[in-house]
Amino acid sequence: MKLFRFAPVMLAAFLLTGCFDNKKSTTETASPEQQKLPAAPTFNADSAYAYVAKQVAFGPRVPNTPAHVKTGDWVIGKFKSYGLTVREQPFEAMAFDGKMLRSRNIIAQFQPQAARRVTIFTHWDTRPFADKDKEKKNAPFDGASDGASGVGIALEMARILAAQPDSLTPAVGVDFVLFDSEDYGYDSSTQSELTNKLANQEAQGGSSWCLGSQYWAKNLMPANYKSEYGILLDMVGAKNGKFSREDTSRQKARDVVDKVWNIAAQIGYSDYFLFQDSPGITDDHVFTNQAGVRTIDIIDHLPVGDDYFPAYHHTTQDNLANIDKRTLKAVGQVVLQTLYGE
Repeated sequence: MKLFRFAPVMLAAFLLTGCFDNKKSTTETASPEQQKLPAAPTFNADSAYAYVAKQVAFGPRVPNTPAHVKTGDWVIGKFKSYGLTVREQPFEAMAFDGKMLRSRNIIAQFQPQAARRVTIFTHWDTRPFADKDKEKKNAPFDGASDGASGVGIALEMARILAAQPDSLTPAVGVDFVLFDSEDYGYDSSTQSELTNKLANQEAQGGSSWCLGSQYWAKNLMPANYKSEYGILLDMVGAKNGKFSREDTSRQKARDVVDKVWNIAAQIGYSDYFLFQDSPGITDDHVFTNQAGVRTIDIIDHLPVGDDYFPAYHHTTQDNLANIDKRTLKAVGQVVLQTLYGE
């Protein structure tokens, strides 16, 4: 449920904030030859869906609300129940409207002793207002895809990894880093009547979005954290989900983009993972890349057309009815297979 400022890379190399013509920024290439993949466990979409439904049942996970606290406690409890090493990173951040948000990032490590590591990033909060909704602009909403779906996939991956015997675990440790206060940003296209009190911060390279990842990038947990690469999951559960190759991902970690999209094609999910390029976007991966973790973004957005985001984005339509187990399966299985390819 993010509505971020976009940063597409055009031939003229300039920055846009707001709407743009995706058609001019889209390229398409053929998928490469297939290579044999190692065996990986089966991702259970029913289980992932149940995790999404549980989060939605708490209510909108807006910082400073009881639903937000209860959801965070539940997520931490689930990771711990699977035997992962869990840390909380509490912080307080000012939102664009001046509110101080009581927040916490959640870090859960599988095989923390492993030297080689891969990071799965997502965010677990929801936006406090459906500012793109035609009728309920100021209403909080469920954020079923935008927030809950990424957490649902992360929890299911943690459950699966923990259930494997030592002989069948991947050759890397896996860290699940869940960012808070990601979606409480200023959108000039829908909130022009409001004042962005973080405008000066944005002028210096920060953002009113992604407050949790900005904090983590400046205060790495674990300390001096390193990993081979990261995969950000954002809006990964909706019906007809489409994932194109976002520009910042290609610029910072093209080899990881190629790896993930090639695996998707080989195991039958090219209808979801499109071999098409799309403009850059301000998302958590911008700041994890700045922190030294080469990160790609798997995010539901169309590489063609007038709208970057699908119709449910930041509206009350992003509810449980918006979730499709087939999309959860596609993303979860592709990422799990990627881990087992290491």
